[in-house]
Amino acid sequence: MPSILTTLAQGSAPFISTFLLVHLSAPIMANLGGASLASQAMILGREYYQTSFGHRFLVVIPILTHGLSATAKRIMGNSRSRPLRNAFSIAGYATMFFLLPQHYLLHHILPSNPNPPILAVSPSELDHEYVKFGLQKWPLINWCLYAGLTIAVVWHATEGSRIMWNTWLAGKAGVWKKNAGRHVATVIAGVLPVLTGLFAISREPLMIFASTAERYDAAFRQHFFFRL
Repeated sequence: MPSILTTLAQGSAPFISTFLLVHLSAPIMANLGGASLASQAMILGREYYQTSFGHRFLVVIPILTHGLSATAKRIMGNSRSRPLRNAFSIAGYATMFFLLPQHYLLHHILPSNPNPPILAVSPSELDHEYVKFGLQKWPLINWCLYAGLTIAVVWHATEGSRIMWNTWLAGKAGVWKKNAGRHVATVIAGVLPVLTGLFAISREPLMIFASTAERYDAAFRQHFFFRL
């Protein structure tokens, strides 16, 4: 059973990594063209991860498989080599059980509420103007959520890549030795362009109608964090 759980956790990782590369390319593009270019990149990316097939089989199922199989493996007592206090594990569980659910709730579930005044914000309206609105109106909460999710995901993915390499390729290509300095540098290189892109978006003026701003505001305020 542990070997099956390991295979499930590691076999689902490439699908998640592909989704992350596509999804994070949008805020990265904001460094070059602001919210407009970021939204265009997001629309192209949705062809991969928001189709009826892609959303289910290329995003949701791999993420659930990865998180649940890793959790089951830990419950069965097969993660002693990487205790829960390890940064790799903390980043993974923080993402799976807190940061990612908040992101999905704020960017998918709450804006789709059909009741007034939200009136089910459509995908075409749910672009980086929504991100910009949140960053400008609630900067502290949104920066903590975006930065926390990005750092946790990139940290976990970077260390996970080393673990997968040593599991499947070490015999042929050599062991990927752990180097703390190189690991931190890689994480910074992955996180920084995302956060600078979000910063560029946050500095732009809002380009939405007042009625759209009211709908965005109502969507955010459904969440407890934005009613404090």
